[in-house]
Amino acid sequence: MASDIASMESSGEPQTRAAAHDPSHAARNRLVIALLLVSTFVVFLNETIMSVALPRLMHDLGVSAGAVQWLTTAFLLTMAVVIPVTGFLLQRFHTRPMFVLAMSVFSAGTAVCAVSPGLELLVVGRIVQAVGTAIMMPLLMTTVMTLVPPEGRGRVMGNIAIVMSVAPAIGPTISGLILSYLHWRWMFILVLPVGLGALALGAWRMQNVTEPRYAPLDVASVVVSAFAFGGLVYGLSALGEGGEAGGLPGWVPVAVGVVAMALFVWRQLRLQRSDRALLDLRTFASRNFTVSVLMMAICMGSLFGTVILLPIYLQDVLGLDTLQTGLLLLPGSLLMGLMGPLVGRLYDRAGPVPLLVPGAIIVSAVMWALTLVDQHTSIMALLIGHVAICVGLALVFTPLFTASLSSVPMHLYAHGSAVLGSVQQVAGAAGVALFVALMSLEAAGLLAAGQAPQAALAGGVRLAFLCGAVLSLGAVVAACFVRRPAMQPAGVPGH
Repeated sequence: MASDIASMESSGEPQTRAAAHDPSHAARNRLVIALLLVSTFVVFLNETIMSVALPRLMHDLGVSAGAVQWLTTAFLLTMAVVIPVTGFLLQRFHTRPMFVLAMSVFSAGTAVCAVSPGLELLVVGRIVQAVGTAIMMPLLMTTVMTLVPPEGRGRVMGNIAIVMSVAPAIGPTISGLILSYLHWRWMFILVLPVGLGALALGAWRMQNVTEPRYAPLDVASVVVSAFAFGGLVYGLSALGEGGEAGGLPGWVPVAVGVVAMALFVWRQLRLQRSDRALLDLRTFASRNFTVSVLMMAICMGSLFGTVILLPIYLQDVLGLDTLQTGLLLLPGSLLMGLMGPLVGRLYDRAGPVPLLVPGAIIVSAVMWALTLVDQHTSIMALLIGHVAICVGLALVFTPLFTASLSSVPMHLYAHGSAVLGSVQQVAGAAGVALFVALMSLEAAGLLAAGQAPQAALAGGVRLAFLCGAVLSLGAVVAACFVRRPAMQPAGVPGH
């Protein structure tokens, strides 16, 4: 293995790709990807595991709703700030030390959460967890794109789709089950041995499979990106909660984020001319990558908005408890995971359009159907609708991941992965903010007009889903323009 790595480091980019795809390395590559998949699933589960636990934590810790929301906001905020820096990290360091760093940080954060006596230390633990989580997904995506030849990427990306969609989707289900029988600390106590086990196995068996190269760190870009991505996610989260951000109206950090994002883009465009950009935006030179990222943003916003809105509707309008809510959402989440590898194989055979178009249409159709819900909607109808939207999203995510990253040259894989991760965080926060803000405003208006609380909240939910349904039409249109990337040599931009 030492000789293999030495050979890779002394070779050019086309030779690096050939070495990574060498059939003699197949067993090594499978092991590395399997370790990354399992570990990424564990860390991404924590992104939504707190969603149904917040009321319990408010009671147990004696804190307000605004204070306890920091457990979710701080996690998303940290993810948004760290992910843009991963493009630099993945270029400078080997696979194994990056994996060990990510899982060590995540496990340390989980341990802090498990023993936290109060909210302050619990928030610190969530921030530490988020740092490890932010590193894992770009590391997984970049490694897969390096190791797997183009003709087999769909199948592997199908497994990644399980991580990206199922882990956040079943988080509320798992936390609902735990909270029904155990103390809230068990959400972290049960995860900690799994994280430590993945860390130990990875430290023992993980091998270096990517080629580090010199990449300068532009400190100014890091600072500006923190204000850009952090401001957007923080402000959108505050708007979604219907409150203020640190005493300021939610639109203030959003405005700061927009201005900082403009400065960040301007600086990256200048720095990328000399290959010094923190986040190289030449990935968007590929029209296929750009269209795929746009569609990904719409679908991620819809997914996270629905994940937040459905539990609120099920519990506050239809009267289900947390366990019943989690069990109702479980079948669709599991089906989405089971479909991942199948969709990946279909992508390898037929390309993206035969999957993306029906998938986007299914998602849009369910969103339009959800605009009809009220306080008398059948539980069975909601179960069928959730299963259907999960099927649609399963048909969408794998082709989008595969087509987008396969459209950029090999030396931009790390930047492409970081762009996708950043877009997912901002789009997810925007989806939650938009859905919850519309629901709250409409519900408040209907309540003031004399409607009963449940009917008013149901009206707010309908308006939120109406907005999502309109946006979903954009995903249907975008699906028609995504193409299978050409089989191209390393270093040649996609089209």
